[in-house]
Amino acid sequence: MASNQNIPKLSKELCSKMLSDLEKARRPVLLATKCSLDNANYSPKVGYLTPGNKKVRTELNVSSVKKMTRAIFMLEILLRHLETGQVNSKRELYYIAKGYTKGDPRLKPLDFGDQEESDSTIDFICELLECYREELNCFADDRGGQTYSQQLVVTETLPDGDKAVIDLSKLGTSPFQPKNRPQNLKLAVKKKVDFALIVESQGTANTFAANGFTKRNNCILIGAQGVPSNAVRGWCKLIQDQLRIPMFFFGDLDAYTMQNIFRTLKAGSAASLIRNSDFSAPDVKFLGVLPEDVKKYDLLAYPVKENDAQEMRSLKKAADVMKNDPFFQDKRNKGLANILHWLLKEKMRCEQQSFFTVDPRDPIMPEKIILDKIKNGIYV
Repeated sequence: MASNQNIPKLSKELCSKMLSDLEKARRPVLLATKCSLDNANYSPKVGYLTPGNKKVRTELNVSSVKKMTRAIFMLEILLRHLETGQVNSKRELYYIAKGYTKGDPRLKPLDFGDQEESDSTIDFICELLECYREELNCFADDRGGQTYSQQLVVTETLPDGDKAVIDLSKLGTSPFQPKNRPQNLKLAVKKKVDFALIVESQGTANTFAANGFTKRNNCILIGAQGVPSNAVRGWCKLIQDQLRIPMFFFGDLDAYTMQNIFRTLKAGSAASLIRNSDFSAPDVKFLGVLPEDVKKYDLLAYPVKENDAQEMRSLKKAADVMKNDPFFQDKRNKGLANILHWLLKEKMRCEQQSFFTVDPRDPIMPEKIILDKIKNGIYV
């Protein structure tokens, strides 16, 4: 895995090899890690999806010349930013690249038509160098991960070496927002923390906090905001590794949640094989909604309708991952695979907010159910 220190060296070697091939009238070839499910391996000892040996081979020809030259063009921009310490988002890099092509007619053939094209070029560079885009000073928006706790203290090492200490109990109603590079954070607790609860819905996490969840429980409460961003995944990984506390995920009972949200949080994704080691939390357990919760608490569940294209696509994908995804095929994840089996068979979905129907007069009934499930080991 590349790092800030050796990225310039690896980049120079890559470019020198391409130049040498051209000078010898040979077609340069770029080999990038293939980040897809057919190159994903899963071992319960590791706990997350890792890349296999497959590579994407790009040889210079008429159809690939733009891809390869754009990669070198964007790589030069990123290396310059590494040298100066400049940090940018993918969106900003798109406009920076367009600024260069606008100002130099010779670069016009490399102009990106839209951000998707520049994003794919950045991803290609990461797969070539086997590095994180954060190591190239390219960061996504800090989405999700809003965190509440009365016990957690975070020390952040700033770019200039200074340290900032954040006591979450002093933030009032404001949550702590983790960053895309959680490796710069050091965690400590003022009092023993019993568990961390990651809530799929940011809104529901905020509701729990407003209703006193972290006041009554020695815990860390996190809002995932749907499919977890790198910030959320890295933050949960940090909590897992530094605090060694039980971690639970509270989310909807549907195929999309199981295969896109929870699997990504727990084991990473096929699209990010080279980064899953630092951006996944293998120890997290699925707390619910579980299939048995629907009957036990008489929860409001909905049938998946044939004309609901999104839900039908999720079920179709669920059938596919059951056959091809090494995570769900592993025997240690049989309980999670059984949930997908149930969803495929019943064609039902149940939202996490349905726990609020159990006793509408009791605002903390969902909290009571969650604590009971943790206490009695009712999770997967």
